[in-house]
Amino acid sequence: MMPKVVLIIRTSAMGDIVMASPLIKGLKQRFPDARLLWLVEPAFANLLNEHPLLDGVIIFDKGRWRRSLKKGDLAGWVGELCSLRNRLRQEQVDLVLDVQGLLRTRFLARLSGAPERIGLVSKEPGDFLMTRILSKGGDGNQMSSEYCHLLELLGAQQIDCSPELFVAETDQAAAREQLNEAGIGEAYVAFAPFTTRPQKHWFDERWSELAVALGKRLGLRSVLLGGPTDAERAVRIASSSDGYAANMAGRLPLMQSAALLSQATLVIGVDTGLVHMGTAFRRPTVALFGATRPYLETSSPLTRVLYHPFPCSPCRRSPSCSGEYPCMASLSLEEVLEAGVRLCEQEGSTS
Repeated sequence: MMPKVVLIIRTSAMGDIVMASPLIKGLKQRFPDARLLWLVEPAFANLLNEHPLLDGVIIFDKGRWRRSLKKGDLAGWVGELCSLRNRLRQEQVDLVLDVQGLLRTRFLARLSGAPERIGLVSKEPGDFLMTRILSKGGDGNQMSSEYCHLLELLGAQQIDCSPELFVAETDQAAAREQLNEAGIGEAYVAFAPFTTRPQKHWFDERWSELAVALGKRLGLRSVLLGGPTDAERAVRIASSSDGYAANMAGRLPLMQSAALLSQATLVIGVDTGLVHMGTAFRRPTVALFGATRPYLETSSPLTRVLYHPFPCSPCRRSPSCSGEYPCMASLSLEEVLEAGVRLCEQEGSTS
């Protein structure tokens, strides 16, 4: 029997939500009459709110749950749990897809009361909370392959694995205002240099040099995007760029950053959600991978992954190079510059 309400559980993080976004159109194709919901943490809800095929976004406030437990406020925690349980059960969910695979997301799937709860294979415990566990499968070199494999197992056909994001007009207008205040024209390069792990970073001096090189080669200024914790590094990069880079790290809400990416002439970044957005928006995108390598190919002809494998790579969370990060060091300024220039020329010849 076809489900009437389907719930996707992928509560975080930014890049993973972007890469899981093909599930939305795939599930709508497979179950056209079903209501489609997504359970997500508050920080990432706006990534989904504007999607025209998504019928609702339900908030899981993990931070508030943790704060209640940390304070020893068991009654408060139980209250949060009951509130979310009631919210989920109001929807009368028939089918849950837990594509995160954590113990807590398995628990959330069970909390929904859905009679069918499908999860992908995971190293974490909690399979007993699900009714079916499916292999991830897919092509590990292809962006979003595990989600498209899941759609295949559910019987979907003619699957489009392209990630998709949608930005509100208000965020587009606010982003344009920020660019105007910074003296940035219609054409610009968006840099996404920052992420949570140092082994995924390129080097600050190379970002500065790249901004200068792109400015001289293409006549474009670059915009540095990131969060508040990235601001200090962004200031250093911008101050060494001879005015070719403008610092907006920590100054923009998430969806204004997304709006800037959606209109950028070129996106260059490391393994972070912002660079995955470049692909979702079909912008010319250069992804610099080393310690991590989430994919090598995408459905967009305008994305180029630069990755030089070493015997130790991808090391993910366990680097063994004493902070030298040769995998990232091997990505030269010249290689990144030429990849970006070629993509801009390719996009110009097809537009």
